[in-house]
Amino acid sequence: MESIVINPKTKDEAKLITDLLAKMNIASKIITEEEKEDMGLLAMMKEVDRSDKVSYEEVIKKT
Repeated sequence: MESIVINPKTKDEAKLITDLLAKMNIASKIITEEEKEDMGLLAMMKEVDRSDKVSYEEVIKKT
């Protein structure tokens, strides 16, 4: 099933929303800023063109 992402402006809003979801028996999870960044990076990694190959020498040259 699809998910909904909600960005409350305050901690009070977050609590109100999570309490409402709990009363409706809907699972919810609060994620950290780091987890949000990880999700964004994962989305970018999935979109990248993997058909392009880079040689070992090119990688070493850039470091």
